[in-house]
Amino acid sequence: MLVRSAPRDEPAVSDNPKNVVQSLAKGFRVLEAFGPAEPELTLAEVARRAGLDNATAFRLLNTLVMLGYVARAPGGRAFRLSLKVLELGFNAIARMELRESVRPVLRSLVGEVNEAASVAVLDGPEVVYIERVQAGMVRLGVDVRVGSRIPAYCSAVGLAILAYLPRAEQARILGLGPRVKLTPRTVTDTKDILARLARVQKQGYVVVDQEVTSGLRALSAPVLDVDGHPIAAVSVVAPVLRMPLEAFLKLAVAPVQEAARTISKAMQAGGATALPPVAA
Repeated sequence: MLVRSAPRDEPAVSDNPKNVVQSLAKGFRVLEAFGPAEPELTLAEVARRAGLDNATAFRLLNTLVMLGYVARAPGGRAFRLSLKVLELGFNAIARMELRESVRPVLRSLVGEVNEAASVAVLDGPEVVYIERVQAGMVRLGVDVRVGSRIPAYCSAVGLAILAYLPRAEQARILGLGPRVKLTPRTVTDTKDILARLARVQKQGYVVVDQEVTSGLRALSAPVLDVDGHPIAAVSVVAPVLRMPLEAFLKLAVAPVQEAARTISKAMQAGGATALPPVAA
């Protein structure tokens, strides 16, 4: 039996079955039942894949839904993993080749014009930041890091992703959560947002000017897969006082769109596929 060495004040971790919490092990078997080929499973399918009876699988799924690691798919009969599962593995993700290839791209966007660059993915009515490079954001009072969430309906990264989804899916996601005015400039009306998304898709990028945080503007472009479906979005953030909007657009649009194309190629090379929105 192999035993990992441990500090003298901590018990060693072993593979002795007597030291295993079976209910926890069953919970992880439920999570492992989901896969990229079949991201949505019914209760019976989860039970069969995890080697559990339906009653046990139901209790474990219900617990994982309450904790936020599993969500009910649209329609209510099936389940899928939520992006909260990723939050458990961000330390490991930091060492993955994908993030290693993305960070240089983001660093190239941060400089005299932009104070931060990010990559985010859609999770229901919110976007989740999966990578970020920043410079002087602290003085603006903005605390955004890997794992941070922000509403999709008013954020640059959220709008960039939503713009490339089917219109019915756009409307569904916009209806998942409340839309509040974070600043006087925040757009909350569904019709106005849908019209904006149509414009974003035509121009290939979106600018959010003091709609999330006063004094701050962001520009984002979608990261698309080979079929034109949004995988994620890349964005840059800059203070409004730094320069006029026209100058910001002139300096930021082309680099951000090129960064989005580069990240798209990196994700496709790494086997990444579009992450489906998670039902609330």
